[in-house]
Amino acid sequence: MKKQIETISVIGAGGLGAAYAGILYEMDRHCVSFVAGGDRAERLRREGVMVNGTRYLIPVLLPEDLSDPSDLIIVAVKYHQLNDAIGDMKNRVGEETTIISVMNGIESEERISAAYGMEKVLYAVVMGIDALREGNRVKYTTQGKLFFGVARNTFPTERVVRVQALFDRAGIIYETPPDMIRILWWKFMVNVGINQASAVLRAPFSVFQTSQEARDLMESAMREVIMLSDKAEVNLSEEDIEKFSSVLHSLSPQGKTSMLQDIEAGRKTEVEMFAGKVIELGTRLHVPTPINQRLFDEIKKIEAENE
Repeated sequence: MKKQIETISVIGAGGLGAAYAGILYEMDRHCVSFVAGGDRAERLRREGVMVNGTRYLIPVLLPEDLSDPSDLIIVAVKYHQLNDAIGDMKNRVGEETTIISVMNGIESEERISAAYGMEKVLYAVVMGIDALREGNRVKYTTQGKLFFGVARNTFPTERVVRVQALFDRAGIIYETPPDMIRILWWKFMVNVGINQASAVLRAPFSVFQTSQEARDLMESAMREVIMLSDKAEVNLSEEDIEKFSSVLHSLSPQGKTSMLQDIEAGRKTEVEMFAGKVIELGTRLHVPTPINQRLFDEIKKIEAENE
């Protein structure tokens, strides 16, 4: 494998995709490009992305582009866009390509690896970024932290070391935890709680920082994930809810979850990836999930009204 990562493709120009593309562009404007087709490609080429007030005209590669594969692909799309993204990245994937997905949920790595091989895929989740997106404008006050690695990081693999070196050069805050699967499930639990409760209540972070009633709804959804994690031998606990409490109080009170932003903008949400996945796992593992069923139904109703 090459000694260092030199070319990065980012698929998705929303909050996380634009934020990381901007950071990488600041490091080396020749290292990063978006992958997009059709109207999205034209719009990105014409307007670029605005991150914290700076306009970035990052190069855009079409899916059919036959230039050399990328050293790293960062997948940062919404749940319902993942199948298209997996197809769009085909020409960017070579033998030495590493792929990380900063998507929410616990299944994007599995779906990407089914297409391109698990040996190319690293698990990843982002915690603590407070990105707000309006159109092509993204604003954040804290970068948060990107957790990534293989399932068990007893000894860092060559791919992990190469990505660590890139993030060090770029100033991307990261951690490679010993048990990546547990971190993945913890973030899933957090999103099932805060994202969905905020969407139903139309509530920014300040409401969850001050209202016990709002936190009760959030935590009841999280507890259904804890029950599922026991069956999946991941074994989350009440302490994991407490761990999120300190993160919650560090977030900007005016900040909003990605799902609340989608609701307010009239976009499709990722409820299938959160409550939908909880309900599916609950059925398979014989765990009741009434809170997530209620949240699923309410969010789908809001989506229908938005349409």
